[in-house]
Amino acid sequence: MKKITIFAGSVYGNAQHVAEQAQEALAAKGVESEVLTDPAVSDFSDAEAIVVITSTTGQGDIPPNLEFFHAELRDQFPLMNGKPFAVAALGDSSYGETFCGGGRQFQELLEELQGKAVVDMLEVDAIETLEPESEVVPWIEGIAEKLQ
Repeated sequence: MKKITIFAGSVYGNAQHVAEQAQEALAAKGVESEVLTDPAVSDFSDAEAIVVITSTTGQGDIPPNLEFFHAELRDQFPLMNGKPFAVAALGDSSYGETFCGGGRQFQELLEELQGKAVVDMLEVDAIETLEPESEVVPWIEGIAEKLQ
């Protein structure tokens, strides 16, 4: 079984908390995973299966803790060659067009890097869901086999 690497992009810790809850749920199912909040490109290249759980900041931007990581991935362009991935984007629909922009940027990049999306990107709206882990944890439990 593949180990799932969860890259968490968080400004105030919410997405990191969600990622940690997802990790606990995976562990309960016997699935090995790790959460990274300050990753390097080598962490990405070494990952067997990738999940990005990220909030959005500013005008649809990636949180600061993953901003340079995203830029380095764009610069170095390490092809994924069909490696499985999934993205969960946390956002606030009151921001209009920039809603879930951080997640959308990761989804687009991972597709460009020739990863294999196992599901469509999950969008969690803060206006509708006060506890995003209530949507993300069941989602990741449901796709764990596809990532493996």
